[in-house]
Amino acid sequence: MRPGPAALRDDAGAATAELALALPLLLAVTVGLVWLLSVASAELRVVDAAREAARAAARGESAAIAVDRGLEVAPAGSRITVLTRGDRVTASAVGTVAAPGGLFGFLPGATVRARAVAAVEPAS
Repeated sequence: MRPGPAALRDDAGAATAELALALPLLLAVTVGLVWLLSVASAELRVVDAAREAARAAARGESAAIAVDRGLEVAPAGSRITVLTRGDRVTASAVGTVAAPGGLFGFLPGATVRARAVAAVEPAS
């Protein structure tokens, strides 16, 4: 037996209501994933910045120039320190990624850190 017109009308719009309930959740998940991608990207840039600063200092550049080289690669607002001890140069970089805001405003920003070590190259 086929359902009558009244039974068909009861289910009409159910898919629309379910979609209306699911869209905010999908949007929140998408924003969260994009933020995680930005954190991963910032981490890669901080690693590259520490490596670049260590490499520049190992080649004989001053600490200030090495830090400037690292800051060219690092995310905005990052901090880089260069320390030379004996025949090794250690560069540390720290950067922050702000929270996505909006519904995720309660989340703290993420801090990404990296450290690179290079051997001092002999003067030629």
